[in-house]
Amino acid sequence: MARTVADFRTNNKPWWCPGCGDFAVMTALQKAAAKLGLDPEKVVVVSGIGCSGKLSDYFNSYGFHSMHGRTLPAATGIKLANRDLTVIAAGGDGDGYGIGLNHFLHSIRRNVDITYLVMDNHIYGLTKGQFSPTSDPGHKTVTSPEGTLDAPVQPITMALATGIGYVAQGFSGDPNQMADLIVGAIEHKGFSLVNLISPCVTFNKVNTYDYYKENLINLAVDEKYDSSNRGIALQKMMETNELVTGLIYKGESTPLEDTLPGYDNNPLVKQDLNIESDRWFKAMQKFA
Repeated sequence: MARTVADFRTNNKPWWCPGCGDFAVMTALQKAAAKLGLDPEKVVVVSGIGCSGKLSDYFNSYGFHSMHGRTLPAATGIKLANRDLTVIAAGGDGDGYGIGLNHFLHSIRRNVDITYLVMDNHIYGLTKGQFSPTSDPGHKTVTSPEGTLDAPVQPITMALATGIGYVAQGFSGDPNQMADLIVGAIEHKGFSLVNLISPCVTFNKVNTYDYYKENLINLAVDEKYDSSNRGIALQKMMETNELVTGLIYKGESTPLEDTLPGYDNNPLVKQDLNIESDRWFKAMQKFA
């Protein structure tokens, strides 16, 4: 069935600040879903805490608003319960690379077929401008008035080193490219990350639209870049300090669902999970 962007809109009015990069992320996700012809009733968006967490309210599908940093465990449970669903996790850099960093790394290792969209604005926006895990050294905020001393998390480099099968980076100044990258991420079989540079126009006056327009390198126009080579991708991230857009790496991967022993192709939610009393008794006897 042909879909349009309107099929993935809700009646809820976004309360993001005017100019917030999350508007473009939402539009890109809606365009991607329409391009793929997804059924809203077979899509689940799991969002975290923060400005980005409102995405599940504005995208017309099933939604689950998780606790801070817990988007990926919730998304994993949903996907394993019903592998027929398209599961999209969405959060911010604080949610994903701070509170939820451990879940991020282990989700890459497990390789469940989930698409993870991270709206990275290099700051905590909802709680009024504290420095975040991706803030640059020296960034002055309400919690680092002399400039943060922490080295920033490098999420793309980290993902590549952990063995991710699909990783890309988009920019809210180019929602069409973002939509294409999200399409590729959803089509990829296994865990995929699309880091989305989504400037905070209220609390981050350093990492602005103008800053990124001057400094980002579009890998799509680099004819020598090979997105199928993990080593080249890692080298590029180190050379550019991850200031790139486009498909960074895509490789073959087998999702966890296809390797779990006894994990039937028929989704768990459609299986009869009742156990006959004699089988239950025999199983319990083994542990008596």
